[in-house]
Amino acid sequence: MKINNKIAILLVLSLSFLILGCRADSSRQINQQSVKFHITENQNAKPVIFILVDSLMDKPLQEAIQEGRAPAMQYLLKNGQYFPQVVSSFPTMSVTVDSTLLTGTYADQHHVPGLVWYSDKEKRMIFYGNGAKEALKIDQLQVFMEAVYQLNQVHLSKKTKTIHEELADKGKESASINALVFRGRTEHVLNVPRFITYRNRVPEQLIVTGPKWFSYAALAQLDPNNSWNTLLWKKYGMNNEFSAQDTAFLINQKKLPNVTIAYFPENDHSVHKKGPAQLGGIEKADQALQVVLNAYGSWEQAVKNAIWIVMGDSAQTAVYNDRQAATVELMPLLNDYRIAKLNQPVKTEDQIVISTNERMAYVYAIDAKVELSDVVKLLQNEDKLDIIARKDDKNILVTSGKNGNTFSYRPGGNLSDEYGQSWTLSGEPGNLVDITINNNRIKYGIYPDVLARLYGAMHSHEGRYVVVTVQPGYELVSESSTTHIGGGSHGSLHEKDSLVPLIISGTNTRPKTLRIVDIKDWILQLVNG
Repeated sequence: MKINNKIAILLVLSLSFLILGCRADSSRQINQQSVKFHITENQNAKPVIFILVDSLMDKPLQEAIQEGRAPAMQYLLKNGQYFPQVVSSFPTMSVTVDSTLLTGTYADQHHVPGLVWYSDKEKRMIFYGNGAKEALKIDQLQVFMEAVYQLNQVHLSKKTKTIHEELADKGKESASINALVFRGRTEHVLNVPRFITYRNRVPEQLIVTGPKWFSYAALAQLDPNNSWNTLLWKKYGMNNEFSAQDTAFLINQKKLPNVTIAYFPENDHSVHKKGPAQLGGIEKADQALQVVLNAYGSWEQAVKNAIWIVMGDSAQTAVYNDRQAATVELMPLLNDYRIAKLNQPVKTEDQIVISTNERMAYVYAIDAKVELSDVVKLLQNEDKLDIIARKDDKNILVTSGKNGNTFSYRPGGNLSDEYGQSWTLSGEPGNLVDITINNNRIKYGIYPDVLARLYGAMHSHEGRYVVVTVQPGYELVSESSTTHIGGGSHGSLHEKDSLVPLIISGTNTRPKTLRIVDIKDWILQLVNG
């Protein structure tokens, strides 16, 4: 059975029927100081309905429209604007991308480094989700706590406000439906079933903060009649139908808040399994979108009365259909060191920890005697490694497995890019990250916004580590890593993993730049005028 390695809750539930006994019990507003800046109010602003379709990509979307398999998206596209290449965050994994979407920052500020990472403070690996092989070696109750509680309440930086928090501070309302990242101002009490809490390792109640209107698979529903979508064979509510029905419920009950963020997860599953060219996942997402549009009575009324945004979170690249050819193993490259085992606590004698995120990985030097430069040299023995990066006191140093070239960079300086960011570069970045410089202007090639996105990952959390990505067609593996042979995969900085489409209908405006990091500010402007 194909396991969704991006959503920890699904794997936990498949083992223990976890969500079925949980429910949203109560909510109350937390008093917070109002924001310090002023936004002009616009009481007549239309509500914003944001549909995030996991792993939605331009080419298959266009093909689905041409074949008549995505009429709802086609309607919004024809009655609005379409941008085929919006730059995602990095690593291109849902928890990091969603954190960027909600906070308007990269990982150096929101501090969610990836689906899998190592906490230097806690001296252990953090998993928000994992594959079937890893599940046999990882404490699934801990994964549940990371995904349901720690991600939003602890790891996501309190210094960066989410869009839900920003709106609540201005007296506005918002909704989160099945979104993985949802922190807000309203407390929601989730009661955990006894067969999970019987060893006292998980509390009987979990208190999370989200927006006023909060829905999260079988743990919390808005529509009382949506429970049939939370059954075992419906992935306990982490499905398109659940998200669509709860969104339509808000419309039908005339409770639609200023901003609704609804997550449609299933296309990601299809792309991982069948590859980026498949259209079935888009067709299913469109069917769910039709349910939401139909709640207005007609699609014309839907566009007239709301602002619609449909977007992907990250793209995927096709993985070669042969395990030996497609996978790049990291452990043999680093066998000079003692590598921490997945199913054991990190030991004092361990020297290296590897956290793989499909086509990207963090390699940590947890032994002070291990030099990062030596780790880089060992990794360079693998020609398929696309980007290898580490940082020193001032700069980020970038090389690859293809050649010995190196360049370094840091923020600030006399070079500027298309997003208004300034940089200082030393060396020759052209062959490594496809950057050209003309008249002090940086132009990005197949690695969009690579300097800022890589900088974000390199400063996303504490510890000494190397960031590595792999060339298109390949996946990185370490101990028991999930693989998607013959399917699709993501995680890297390459454009094949990083560019997603954006459909806008109901407004003539657009984000300041075509990057996910600028979506939050644009939505706030739509709401506040």
